[in-house]
Order: sequence, then structure tokens, then C-alpha cells
Amino acid sequence: MNKLAKIGATALCGSLVAVASQAGELTVTGGSTATWSSNSGDKVGNPIGMASAISFKGSGELDNGTTFAMTIAHGDQASTYSGGEIVMTTPSFGTIAIDQSGGGIDRFDDMMPTAWEEVDGTSLGTGLVTVSGVKGSGHLEWGIPSTMLPDGMTAHVAWSPRASGGYVNDKSVGSSATDGVGGGYDIAISHSGLADGTNVFVGYSAIDWQNGLYKSKKKSWVAGATFAVGPATVGYQVSREMHNPISTALTEEYDNTAYGISFAVNDDLSISYGKHQSNKRVLGGTADVELDNTSLQAAYTMGGATISAAMTDADNNKYSSGTDKEATTVALSLAF
Repeated sequence: MNKLAKIGATALCGSLVAVASQAGELTVTGGSTATWSSNSGDKVGNPIGMASAISFKGSGELDNGTTFAMTIAHGDQASTYSGGEIVMTTPSFGTIAIDQSGGGIDRFDDMMPTAWEEVDGTSLGTGLVTVSGVKGSGHLEWGIPSTMLPDGMTAHVAWSPRASGGYVNDKSVGSSATDGVGGGYDIAISHSGLADGTNVFVGYSAIDWQNGLYKSKKKSWVAGATFAVGPATVGYQVSREMHNPISTALTEEYDNTAYGISFAVNDDLSISYGKHQSNKRVLGGTADVELDNTSLQAAYTMGGATISAAMTDADNNKYSSGTDKEATTVALSLAF
């Protein structure tokens, strides 16, 4: 270690007088879901699927009161871990997360109430494009402390030095910048204190383009609200992802509108209906198409088991004009 590094390390240790880590713990939670999927118009193989939703969470505390937590999620039978994050919760500065899962404005991509899944989250595979921001790449996120905000408000700011390339292991770097995507940031704000049962949310994202086919930034925004009264919850939201191309035949934007309603029939049974419309606009207007998704769902819980079902329709599926699809998905979920 050179002298400069030694001086820096000594200063850092001196400034963190009481941040030694105390013993932590690791817990495992999870469940399993088996599904049967029937999609009209598709040539499919075995309709039986399974997810192995297992989460590992480690936690501990520093001497100065800061706590830390690591979460690794294994969400699918046929994949490696599906998400991970390291979160430091400080006494006065909020939370700092190193995130390889969601975060940013992706938390608001579809906030509509459902009995089970998002409209595009069943077996149909609609190809719906909503706002995602810096999700999909490793990023840092600051959760602003509640002491700095009005009662009922939460706010997060996320930043990625390169908002592409997927997630990578330690001591590794993402793929080369061949896709022309640069750094970006997200801002996500929600407020549940304006009226009883109401939650309002807004988000904005800006990501640099660097490939010469688009203007300087890809911009996204989302705004919406949900309102709960008694056993019913209703919601409405709008969002837009703007690619800003400089030549025709390239996608200009995705303009989305969504609404939903859920109803708890009793403590065990809930039903919902949701709709998500997405207009894909191409610069020049020669290939515009509207994807229209609807889903009717029900879920029944018996102790640690839940049976869910969804009937989903998609007009112009995957933004292909004249391609209409229907799907029925049934799931058995077991929690442990």
C-alpha cells in the first residue's frame, strides 16, 4: 500500500469511530408456485410450470446504529437468482441501496390493484412495454428519510453509471457500450397522507443515448393513484416512455393508460379486473399500433395455500397488428 493510500485509510477509520459491525443473522423464507397455462393460438409444449420463490436475507448492525441487510431472491425454477440488493439504513440519512433488482420508477410500472398478478404477468406474454428506468442494471438508490418529508410521503432517487448490460458479479463489469446506452437517474415519489385510503405516486427517469440514432436522452414518466374504501380498491395511472429518435421507422414512444379494480369478497376470496392499453408510436406514423390487455382474476387462500386463476386477453399482442390472444392461467401457491 502506498503512503497516500495509507493516509486515506487512516483518515477514513478515524472518521468512522464507532462503526464496527455486530454479529448478524441469515434467514430463509419462501414458497412454491405451480401453474397450468393454456394460451390460444400458440403452439405450446408442456403447460405445467413451477416457481421456487426463495429469499435469503442477511441482516446486522453497526455500532453507530446503522443497520444493513442483504437480500437474494431466487424467483424461478429454471433460473439463477432473480434479484439482489444490499441496503444500509442510517439513523438520520435514510437508506442507501446497491440494487440489482427493481427500484427507481420501476416500482410504479403497474400499481393497479389485482387479486393476483399484473395484467401482463400471466402466461400470455403480451410484450407490454412500461416505464422501467434504471432497472435492469446495477444502480445506487437513496431512500430519503421520513424526517425530511411530509407525513405519509416516501421518495427515492436512483442512479446508474450505465443503465444497460444487466447484472454482474463482484469484481466484474457490465458488457461494452455497444447498445449506446449511457448513465441515467430515476426519481420516484408516493404520498399516502392526502386522504384516507388514497395513495398518489409520480416518477421520472432520464437516461443518456450514445448511439447517434436518438436525441440526447430517453425520458420516462408515470403518475397515478389508488383509492381503497371498504373491501374495494380502484386505481388509475398513465405513463410514457419517450425514445426521441432522429429518423423515421424507429420507435418514438410508448404511451400507456391503465386502470383496475379489486374486491375482497371475504377474508379468503378476492377478485379483480384490470386493463392496460399501450400505444406504440413510430416516428413518421407509418407503423403505430395499440396493444390492449385485459385480465379478470380471482384468488382464494386456505392457510398457507392460495389458488389463483386469470383469464387474460390481448389485442395486437406484442404490438403486432391483428394478432389477438387469449390465455387461462391457474396457479397453486404454497408458502413456508
